[in-house]
Amino acid sequence: MGSVKTRRMPRAVREQQMLDAAVKTFGQRGYMAASMDEIAELAGVSKPLVYLYLNSKEDLFTACIRREAAALIEAVRTGVRPGLGADRQLWEGLCAFFTHTARNPDAWAVLHLQARTHPEPFAAEVAAMREEIVAFVTHLIVVAARQAHRDPDLPEREVAGLAEALVGAAESLADWANTNPGVSARQAAATLMNFAWAGLGNLMEGHPWSPPDHDSEP
Repeated sequence: MGSVKTRRMPRAVREQQMLDAAVKTFGQRGYMAASMDEIAELAGVSKPLVYLYLNSKEDLFTACIRREAAALIEAVRTGVRPGLGADRQLWEGLCAFFTHTARNPDAWAVLHLQARTHPEPFAAEVAAMREEIVAFVTHLIVVAARQAHRDPDLPEREVAGLAEALVGAAESLADWANTNPGVSARQAAATLMNFAWAGLGNLMEGHPWSPPDHDSEP
């Protein structure tokens, strides 16, 4: 009887399996505590094969960051339907963000907790992802602001700080939601909309809050 030939798994598929195992291990154990032996065992491959495909633990972690950052950005972008009002677009973007982070808690831990607390190049990879998300939110807000103020030349810097604050709040709220199982993605998004949109809505209507004059301060 002839021997049965086993089908070789395509490299791309096996590499994704390794990344899946690495994201789970890094997300749950942290970069320093995670071992290549543990990742290889979880992926069902040998440790030398992990090194052959992904070179080193640092390169493996960087590949995880890049893959998960791209997935998060894609989820937010595709979750927003163009042509809606500013509040609806922001709502859909937040729902997409919290849905993705809730479904992928290990990936979010890699991006927000692990990568940001370690030195370069990891922090730089996450910073690039964050800048892209902030730019996307800035665009959503500035388009609405230009329409509300009837000023097509309103500079983005007028709302850039609002986008930074909103993204920062979303990041913190995602951490909170992921450690409170009873909080759904929709609830997290509604919480942030209630917190943020009252102020943003007034801004869109041309009624921004202004600090008191120095002369009137006690």
